Amino acid sequence: MNKLNVRTAAALLALGVLVLSASIYDEVRAQAPTVDPAATQILQRMTDYLANLQKFSVHTQNNIEDELDSGHRVDFDVSANVIINRPNKLYAERKGDLIDQIFTYNGKTLTLYNPSDKVYATESAPGTIEEMLDFARESLGLTVPVADLVYRNAFPLLMQDVTLAVVIGKAVIGGVKCDHLLFSRPGVDFQVWVADAGQPLPCKYVVTDTGTPAGLSVTTVMSDWNVAPTETDARFTFVPPPGAKPITFMPL
Repeated sequence: MNKLNVRTAAALLALGVLVLSASIYDEVRAQAPTVDPAATQILQRMTDYLANLQKFSVHTQNNIEDELDSGHRVDFDVSANVIINRPNKLYAERKGDLIDQIFTYNGKTLTLYNPSDKVYATESAPGTIEEMLDFARESLGLTVPVADLVYRNAFPLLMQDVTLAVVIGKAVIGGVKCDHLLFSRPGVDFQVWVADAGQPLPCKYVVTDTGTPAGLSVTTVMSDWNVAPTETDARFTFVPPPGAKPITFMPL
């Protein structure tokens, strides 16, 4: 199961601006495929840290590349605020070119609400965040910003079938000095920028579909991390506002 497929995770969400020079990129590509332990250790430190957080919130700015029938590339922007409270609560509010949605999950149900249309759909959901993310993606076609990094077993999932892992170097994302990592697996490249001091939080995450000629990417810049948010359980249970109408999810 490829949780990094750009086409099936276009809502991801889920990192600053950094330009990777062509010379560095060509040098990395010219190397024989290798998995550098330094890169995997940084990735594991980051995923282990996130997995051990009982709760956290983060703001994400997502750029989603797409291709028109004419062959021209267009970019769509989505900003999101995400709150996680393990093991079974999640809230995500997303706004952008093509989306205006609030996603809530309380361990029993998940609800997607479109404020601009005043409609919402609710579905029974499994009892943990990881199970809910699988269910939402596979049964409803829904993804949550930075979902790849939310799983408690994110490290083995990200490393599955990886043939190349490289530390590109250092970069500054949103004022934070980071280690810039590149990983490659069949059909997908992904890059992660991880804070190199203090809390090993991800600052930027790029997933590129290398299985198609266009090589489209989803880029997520993360900011405003809070590893101890004070949210009540009410935040994760949807209460329909006046005038909102229930609808059903369109089956895949």
